[in-house]
Amino acid sequence: MTKDKGLATIELPYSMEMEHYLVLRGRQMHQMTDEEFYRFCQDNRDLRIERNEHREIIIMSPTGSLSGYLNAEILRQLANWNIEHKLGKTFDSSTGFKLPDGSNRSPDAAWVSNEAWNQLSEAEKRKFAPLCPEFVVELKSDTDDIADLKKKMQMWLINGCQLAWLIDPDEEKAYVYRPDRAVELVEGFDQTLSGEDVLPKFSLHLSLLTD
Repeated sequence: MTKDKGLATIELPYSMEMEHYLVLRGRQMHQMTDEEFYRFCQDNRDLRIERNEHREIIIMSPTGSLSGYLNAEILRQLANWNIEHKLGKTFDSSTGFKLPDGSNRSPDAAWVSNEAWNQLSEAEKRKFAPLCPEFVVELKSDTDDIADLKKKMQMWLINGCQLAWLIDPDEEKAYVYRPDRAVELVEGFDQTLSGEDVLPKFSLHLSLLTD
């Protein structure tokens, strides 16, 4: 089977097509080096591409306009806090990270402390930084399955994330994930989410996520 995505054409011995994303599997995927995967992503900039710990490539379509708007608002609040406190770096949904389990993931929003960021070489900063952000946000879009996203949140914790939020705008719910603690459910977008010790004095105002 052949999949032609932008500048890269891959002969696949096996693929699994889902309703909203495509998973590429097989020897070619497993043998792809980090550099080859980086080039593959650069050749297909119009796609959202991740790679899981099994070295399977996950190709997702771009999000809808409403999801993009909501994600920009989340990032705006996070970036404004970071500009004031200057404790780290903020990243948008187009940013890929190479995680300790070998996967390459792109959260909808992320934050990395200055301490962790400054340990990277300039070459590492220019590609998929080999670290797990201390803080991530995943925003559920119309095409996302909430069960899949909840599994992804556990993946972030396993890789070292200290605080993670899963936000579901349709249900007006937020799920707060912390290492070695039960998931906290926050219901209603009249609430705020606290950055706790990870992001001191940061609060995300969920009311600004209503359209």
